Amino acid sequence: MARKTDTRSSYYGEPRKFDPTFRGPVHNRSCTDVVCCVVFITFIIGYIALGTVAWIHGDPRKVVYPTDSRGQFCGQQNTPNANKTKLFYFNMLKCANPAVLINLQCPTTQLCVSKCPDSFSTLLDAWGTNKWEYYKQFCKPGFEISSKTVLEVIRDEDCPSMIVPSRPFLQRCFPDFITRNGTLTVANQTNFKDGDNNHRSVNDLKDAANQVTAVQQGEERGIASLLNANEVGIKIFEDYANSWDWILIGLVITMVVSLIFILLLRYTAGVLLWLIIISVITVIGFGIWHCYWEYSNLTRKPGANVTISDIGFQTDFSIYLQLSQTWLVFMISLSVIEAVIVIILIFLRTRLRIAIALMKEGSKAISYVMSSLFYPIITFLLLAICIAYWAVTAVFLASSGNAVYKVTPADDKCMYANLTCSPNTFSETNVSKVCPGAQCMFAFYGGETVYHRYILVLHLCNLFMFLWLVNFTIALGQCTLAGAFASYYWALKKPDDIPVSPLYSSFSRAIRYHTGSLAFGSLILAVVQMIRMVLEYLNTKLKGSENACARFLLCCLQCCFWCLENFIRFMNRNAYIMIAIYGKNFCTSSKDAFFLLMRNIIRVAVLDKVTDFLLFLGKLLISGSVGVLAFFFFTRKIPVIQEEVPSLNYYWVPLVTVIFGSYMIAHGFFNVYAMCVDTLFLCFCEDLERNDGSSFRPYYMSPGLHKILRKGEEGSKSCAAS
Repeated sequence: MARKTDTRSSYYGEPRKFDPTFRGPVHNRSCTDVVCCVVFITFIIGYIALGTVAWIHGDPRKVVYPTDSRGQFCGQQNTPNANKTKLFYFNMLKCANPAVLINLQCPTTQLCVSKCPDSFSTLLDAWGTNKWEYYKQFCKPGFEISSKTVLEVIRDEDCPSMIVPSRPFLQRCFPDFITRNGTLTVANQTNFKDGDNNHRSVNDLKDAANQVTAVQQGEERGIASLLNANEVGIKIFEDYANSWDWILIGLVITMVVSLIFILLLRYTAGVLLWLIIISVITVIGFGIWHCYWEYSNLTRKPGANVTISDIGFQTDFSIYLQLSQTWLVFMISLSVIEAVIVIILIFLRTRLRIAIALMKEGSKAISYVMSSLFYPIITFLLLAICIAYWAVTAVFLASSGNAVYKVTPADDKCMYANLTCSPNTFSETNVSKVCPGAQCMFAFYGGETVYHRYILVLHLCNLFMFLWLVNFTIALGQCTLAGAFASYYWALKKPDDIPVSPLYSSFSRAIRYHTGSLAFGSLILAVVQMIRMVLEYLNTKLKGSENACARFLLCCLQCCFWCLENFIRFMNRNAYIMIAIYGKNFCTSSKDAFFLLMRNIIRVAVLDKVTDFLLFLGKLLISGSVGVLAFFFFTRKIPVIQEEVPSLNYYWVPLVTVIFGSYMIAHGFFNVYAMCVDTLFLCFCEDLERNDGSSFRPYYMSPGLHKILRKGEEGSKSCAAS
């Protein structure tokens, strides 16, 4: 048995030898992975150059403001269209053409207006009457009744042939479709005459609106559902405006509870963690009972067989709570979650004491390095900068280019259709003679320069650098926290031997000496993530493909790269801990961390997922408790403060925000805790290899932690032997 153990130890490297001079994180260190550091800095400079070029060529107004047929922005300040923020289509029925999705333009005049039409009228009805003053605001600027006839005005598209009640969506005017007695109508009408005096139905108008929406959204979605979604969006915005202060109060409560929770773990880790487990099981059990109670009551009422698919999408989400099927889905989901948690607890019951002991030690470490709890704020700010820079650069890249105008014919027979043209010289060409009614209209923004031809490559570079910088920011935080907690563990007399400002010292070492190593690990992860995104894109494109072999191969590749990404994350995390302690390069630290874990594989199996599971339950309990409190508050079920509850359209808007925000805040605090536990675990493994507990080679761990971990290891060995 001893020979096998020795063989295994030598295969995974030699255990650490006793070193009387070792006192935790090495102070005498040098720069690591310098080449990667230089490459990283070079790429950052290139990224700044990319952002600068995008800023020079881009124009965010092209994204923010809609553009009329002459290429002018609607709603732009200091222009004639400053007060005209909406885009109006003269004859939307012309948009009911599949070519719209190909050419990305609707073959009708588009005009900036101050507001969308709110009544139905035709040009013939308004011509020369008191309705003309209202109607002419939807004609081309400067147009007045002249010697032209009504038919000539419609032919030249000086004015629309009709206007219908419309609602703005995406700053564009779309017909206000209303269903009356099961019939789709606009202004109580179901039939209209188009610009060619042909009778068209309201369904044709809806198809035209859907085509325009597909161009703007990049996908086929019904305009009616989009307008409903827009209405819901407005109500949601109102709810946020009315309840933002109470949402902030809920998030502050979460921060305080998370901080108190972590501090209490130092003294009551065992009781508190068992309380978490029991509380989570009880809360989910109560949820199952409540769902069953609601389901049972609703099944006795008339219309119990109505399903979610029967009623479709509804803006009033409370309607879904009146369906028995909704509560059945909730009950089944909670039952599955409850069963999974109970099964995990049954199989891990012998490991919980070990995990609790290590987490109690982690709480002590955090209490001595309290500044570590606020480090996630730095990570959040750095991530916010990365996200903001990426988003701004992406917008400027997307809005790069000059206005491109194309020939838009009145029918599909024009030989010049979709050719590039110039609005200044279009009247001098013979296009209008060959294709009567054709116009030179704005199509999109682009160009023929090298910059515009490779705009997609620049978008990919922007995305890749974003992934690299985000992973580097996370790596910097992990290495910084690891160095601070390692300083705590390797202090023989705690807290006397703990250095001053361990977090700041660790951050300084990481930036000064190990930027290259952190960039190296982040680069590997960014490459894998980029490959996964490409595979996800290909999977989206192949969804409708009949090639089952290609789809199966793609699915296998996605699965493999998902596993690879998670393995790299795990190894990088442990490599950063070794870098923080010993100051070696990334490859050496990765190898040392891997060999150390393999030499202690039994302990890794015991603690890795058990501690993650307990921390997850803690996050679940905190966010769930704050969520329950928010639910009772926003539904006015707390009598003392009923009058303080704001008026809301949907109470679930602030409720979901509070729950999600609470979970993210708890996740930030517990991430620090998880990094602390991982660092202490690796330090513990090295402590066992370096020292033997004698007076000459004493252990750095606490006696209680050593006793429980030794007992757990002996139990694991006896179980394996049996």
